[in-house]
Amino acid sequence: MKRLTTLALIAGLCTVVGLFLSSGLEDVAAAVVSAGWGALIVVVARAVAVAWAGLGWYAIFPSTGRPSLPACINLRFVREGINTLLPVATVGGDFVGARLLTKRGVTGGLAGASMFVDLMTQAVTQLLFTVAGLGILIWLAGDGPIVRTVAGGLAIAVPALAAFYLIQRRAGHRIVQGLLSRFASGREWRALGAVDVLYDNLRRLYGAPLRVGAGIAIHLVGWVIGTLEVYVCLHFMGYPVSFAEALVIESLAQAVRGAAFAVPGALGAQEGGLIALCALFGIPAEAALALSLVKRLADLLVGVPGLFLWHVQEGKARVVDDAEEARGADLGRRIGPVLQPATLGPFYSYAPPRTGGPRLNEAEAGEFKKCA
Repeated sequence: MKRLTTLALIAGLCTVVGLFLSSGLEDVAAAVVSAGWGALIVVVARAVAVAWAGLGWYAIFPSTGRPSLPACINLRFVREGINTLLPVATVGGDFVGARLLTKRGVTGGLAGASMFVDLMTQAVTQLLFTVAGLGILIWLAGDGPIVRTVAGGLAIAVPALAAFYLIQRRAGHRIVQGLLSRFASGREWRALGAVDVLYDNLRRLYGAPLRVGAGIAIHLVGWVIGTLEVYVCLHFMGYPVSFAEALVIESLAQAVRGAAFAVPGALGAQEGGLIALCALFGIPAEAALALSLVKRLADLLVGVPGLFLWHVQEGKARVVDDAEEARGADLGRRIGPVLQPATLGPFYSYAPPRTGGPRLNEAEAGEFKKCA
């Protein structure tokens, strides 16, 4: 897997270098400089969108066992930093966020279930966002190769999304338990209990449609907030577009990023997608590449603090774990002599304890030796 990721990264970097060289480095640099304060607005819009996604995560929790809103927002920045800046799959940060959530007092089953439901709501809203962008593109420009390509991608994405949902429901529970039972050779396995708890919490979360609907609504607004990045940046660079055109570019570019999840940072895929989408509205390649650079600047300026927060929180969690381990060791030293169980050696070396019971007389002992 690491080898494939490395190859994908190399291919992405080669694609990026080729696109920049073919478009002219000086022209791209001039377009980036022309963005001016627009680049700062893009970074602010990205930070607001990430914080807003933290609100969407918070909304799906039940009232009992719910973490604080600042905790969800904080960990949402951690998830964003890992997913955008580290060479991992785009859900690697989500698992880290769920694990760190357990350090905030949330049970493991609820933290894991909330992560899956949050990913589901994000995927559903991205699908809706892409469909909206495709519809606006057809309305503005009619049919074309990009429309057919996106439609083909949606035809694949819908069944995949449905399968992801079904895995989280009753059928998926049976499949996961069946696989674990088979690999455990029919024996009780500790992971089965964890799976039961996870699915119990998934049923609990999906059993509250109002909370799930609130999460979907919040994430859908978050995708629209991301449209401001394209709208503002292109205006500052001297290529004014309507908000509908900016929504088409942003929604379909995000779809391209999602399809290129195996490539770290969607290197090359984002740049190529933006060039093709901006060309639909008469925006040259150098401006599209400059837009991509500004977006990657936002990735960096929002993601690096997230990675720093991750480092700090891992350090705090390690200190807590070490303290608990030390307390457990101290308790073991204090009660060990009282509760320490008897140790039995292998059967061939086991010697029964001496008791005051009847002993063999000499004649019986002699007979016993003969038998031996």
